[in-house]
Amino acid sequence: MIVRDFNEEFNGKRTIHSDGWNSTRLILKNDDMGYSFHITRIDKGAELKLQYLNHLETVYCITGLGEIVDLGTGETHKIQPGVLYALNKHDKHILKASTVLELACVFNPPVIGNEVHNADGAYELNAEPLDA
Repeated sequence: MIVRDFNEEFNGKRTIHSDGWNSTRLILKNDDMGYSFHITRIDKGAELKLQYLNHLETVYCITGLGEIVDLGTGETHKIQPGVLYALNKHDKHILKASTVLELACVFNPPVIGNEVHNADGAYELNAEPLDA
């Protein structure tokens, strides 16, 4: 059984900070669950151009307001508490935060630790793992 407290992990090595966001990675590849689970906060006003070329991602909005723009179709979708979106085709997108967004995110394959977005807006598969 794995038990972790977000409140303890938020100030520890499981929280990664980058431009416009931070992510507390509560489940990682070395936990052998087949996915990773993160609580991610997007800063108010952030606009992140992303495309996860190496991962599939499902995101559930806990708090905040924003929008996601599908760059393949041009469609814009509101993000608010209770909204879920899944990037099931490595969708190129822009995530915009009107307020601070708090999101629960699941990645497959799981991330291993210190990943931040590369120039393409993706996570590399060969990032340095975090110690458990």
